[in-house]
Amino acid sequence: MTRTVLITGGAGFIGAHLAAQLLEQGDRVRVLDSLHPQVHQGGERPDYLSHEVELVVGDVRDGDAVRKALVGVDRVAHLAARVGVGQSMYEISEYTSVNSVGTGVLLEALVDHPVERLVVASSMSVYGEGLYVDGSGEAAPSVDRRRSDLEAGRWEPVGAEGQALTPVPTPESKAPTLSSVYALGKYDQERLCLMFGSAYKVPTVALRFFNAYGPYQALSNPYTGVLAIFASRLLNGRPPLVFEDGEQKRDFVSVHDVARACSLALSAGEQADGEVLNVGSGESITVNQIAAELAGILGKQHIAPEVTGKFRVGDIRHCFADVSRAAQVLGYQPQVTLQQGMEELAAWLEGQVAVDGVDAATAELAARGLTV
Repeated sequence: MTRTVLITGGAGFIGAHLAAQLLEQGDRVRVLDSLHPQVHQGGERPDYLSHEVELVVGDVRDGDAVRKALVGVDRVAHLAARVGVGQSMYEISEYTSVNSVGTGVLLEALVDHPVERLVVASSMSVYGEGLYVDGSGEAAPSVDRRRSDLEAGRWEPVGAEGQALTPVPTPESKAPTLSSVYALGKYDQERLCLMFGSAYKVPTVALRFFNAYGPYQALSNPYTGVLAIFASRLLNGRPPLVFEDGEQKRDFVSVHDVARACSLALSAGEQADGEVLNVGSGESITVNQIAAELAGILGKQHIAPEVTGKFRVGDIRHCFADVSRAAQVLGYQPQVTLQQGMEELAAWLEGQVAVDGVDAATAELAARGLTV
């Protein structure tokens, strides 16, 4: 039986890839998206969104638009959100409104339009710092970095007694430490949806995405993923700007794997109900390494990254995913290696035009005391 799936925020790069996968497996797909100009220049329907997708242009905070989009829908993937740690720290009301209030509007509409399953996109940002262990291999209590240490260039977190700590893959059991407005909003989204699912008996899964990258990412949005930001700089013949010393570790996961995790969650059985699951590659790489690899793949080896020695309020040092729970519950296994994903990204970037807004965004953060 053919399902109709609604993807909120589905004109974005993750949503478009999910839509393509769902269409391929025979689903009907509808997208609700505001076509925000920071992501979609000119507010136009993106060329990469399949013509088979029904697009409803509207804001997730608009109850009438949401109810219209839900007509005839069987399952929902809630991806709509304002994205970006730095910008969230000064556009506080906008991020809170879209991410938290927008989710509330969707859930109120779902009270009157029950669906078979709800999947919500959360983020690795809810962890704050990832999991660390001390010299004896014991998990360290919740780790946070003090601004005074960052101002002194002491980037690595230390234990309560000043002991060295080692970052390890972060499981879902690690307690959240919300270090930005964006992180708080994503945590709101996942908790609201899981609470709603439990109360109204709607099977619900929250997926914590790590650093997704791939084709269709908004190159001209200076608050998008780091790979797209670096690519924008390199395509304009300018060095990627690297904060701190560039040795912070991240988990970069192909958008194809992220979309597949969403598809698996939309089709999962009762074993997934109420679960919070990491979606990453399960591998870590430093920001310096990823900048060098991207430059090499783009033939821009001569453009060395500019390591600024500055920091941004809300940034964390190390966080990479333990994906074993998603493997157990969803059968999720990352399939795209970093090399494969980077080569695909490079091929897509050929002929792309990127407006480099990084300098203006960095100046905005500095003017507000959010980067030092």
